[in-house]
Amino acid sequence: MAVQRVHNFNPGPAVLPESVLQEAGENLLSLGKTGIGIMEHSHRGKDFEAIIQTAEKDCRELLNIPDNYTVLFLQGGATLQFSMVPMNLLGAGQVADYIVTGGWSEKAVKEAKKVGEIHIAADTKDTNHNRIPKPGEIKLSSNPAYVHFTSNNTLFGTEWSGEPTGADGILVCDASSDMMSRPLPIKKYGLIYAGAQKNLGPSGVVLVIMRSDWLSRCSDKLPTYLNYSVHAKEKSLYNTPNTFGIYLMGLVFKWMKQQGGLTAIERNNREKAKMIYDAIDANPNFYKGHAQKDSRSMMNLTFRLPNEELETKFADEAKKAGMIGLKGHRSVGGMRASLYNACPLKSVQTLAEFMKDFAKKNG
Repeated sequence: MAVQRVHNFNPGPAVLPESVLQEAGENLLSLGKTGIGIMEHSHRGKDFEAIIQTAEKDCRELLNIPDNYTVLFLQGGATLQFSMVPMNLLGAGQVADYIVTGGWSEKAVKEAKKVGEIHIAADTKDTNHNRIPKPGEIKLSSNPAYVHFTSNNTLFGTEWSGEPTGADGILVCDASSDMMSRPLPIKKYGLIYAGAQKNLGPSGVVLVIMRSDWLSRCSDKLPTYLNYSVHAKEKSLYNTPNTFGIYLMGLVFKWMKQQGGLTAIERNNREKAKMIYDAIDANPNFYKGHAQKDSRSMMNLTFRLPNEELETKFADEAKKAGMIGLKGHRSVGGMRASLYNACPLKSVQTLAEFMKDFAKKNG
């Protein structure tokens, strides 16, 4: 019996393209004509070797990644990267700068402090992380080993519209919740990492893009599995990787190319976000966005209603109308709509109309 899919606004693991899910389903019992399913294939076999090589090729094409950058498919999610980044890149006597704009960047700082000296270049905690700091607020140290920032703040609904100034070439970015939502100037970065479960695929895989000359900074004294240079040398196959996750990422990359690439995807994302922000701004006495307007995220749209009773009612009625995942994080409260790449336009239109109707009935 066919199952009716709902409108999925979960922040992650998040909605995936239906065509990707359908193709993956068809290959569960047999990958093509191999006679064994995709999850049964050896990571050392030629079939999976073709899958991971194609995934890297498509990833490079989508982001226009230069040849002097290494692409890795790792495990442990972005959370492990909070430790791996300073362990590999923060040498003795060096300082790493961190720009704190939300809960995930706070966690990145916590782990980095266990490794070496950290300088907080900016922190928006004083306004409950409702904005991206202005260039004049960011005070970098004199010679940082790298400058770390979180490009999109899932909990608070803010997003950088560009990169922090004054740190080109030494930027390290946690791009977990907006990776491949738009083109990126890769050459400005030394390293970018992203958990896959927002825009790139299922949970369990993290994409790492790293300037290859930075691999020389990785000490042989590190635990083997935590050393980027080991994974680079073994082409992400040092141990058994998440083969199914990488396979699905490869399908998502192909889907992105079919949509017209990241320029077209960004245009679609801006259109979707505008629908919800228009519904918020059209009812300023009923809906109040958490993020300041110049810091609003395309991916995670956070807003409050006049009181918690109405917020509970909103979530309950939305669920009855086939919309899930709209409850906001406790750090902000209220509601949060996550409009990742694969969130269909129809879902966003349904939510926007629901918001207008709910405000009219309850305002």
